[in-house]
Amino acid sequence: MARSDELKASPPMFESRLLDRFTRVHPAVPPLLFGPVITYMLIEGVDRVGALNALGLAVGGYVFWTLFEYWLHRIVFHFEPENGVGARLHWMIHGVHHDHPNDPLRLVMPPSVSVPLALLVLWGFWAAMGYDAMLVFGGAFLTGYLAYDMLHYHVHHHTPRTAVGRRLRELHMRHHFQDDDRGFGISAPYWDTVFRTAPRRSGNRAAAEPAQTVNETVRS
Repeated sequence: MARSDELKASPPMFESRLLDRFTRVHPAVPPLLFGPVITYMLIEGVDRVGALNALGLAVGGYVFWTLFEYWLHRIVFHFEPENGVGARLHWMIHGVHHDHPNDPLRLVMPPSVSVPLALLVLWGFWAAMGYDAMLVFGGAFLTGYLAYDMLHYHVHHHTPRTAVGRRLRELHMRHHFQDDDRGFGISAPYWDTVFRTAPRRSGNRAAAEPAQTVNETVRS
């Protein structure tokens, strides 16, 4: 199999075709699913807590998402048991994405995972700060998640035209093709600087070739 074909292959996770359908999702699904929920939460939340309180809660919710994204990626997605059920689960959760990073239907989180996880997190916010504050804090948290999902799809499947977009893609491609023990912040790479996991620029030209290969595949 050619390298470009391997990068965008979409191997089945389950023998059951029905179950396997739930492992793939079109990138339009998260905005259609979460967009109305986020809009309702933020509008209702601002009405309940007031604009000034809502601003503080929204900033806090977004910052909490960026930390959640970083640590989820670093601790959960990159916990790699060597064999058994743990190894199989790791491959299903994140390993398949590293093996086939250009699979266009596995670049955003499927609702079978994102919806239960969102409900669990929102329940935790509700228990910790009450319903009214949860609406704004949780709405901003989900906004951060949605931005992350769309950005992740963008840096894999498109060629960013802005300096920021190109930089974000470069950092993420280095995570994929040079050192997957670094570069865990996708939408918020500054946490890699804070926690000393920022990707290192390699002077080895051969080490950079896989990143160039995936960029060429993305353009095709």
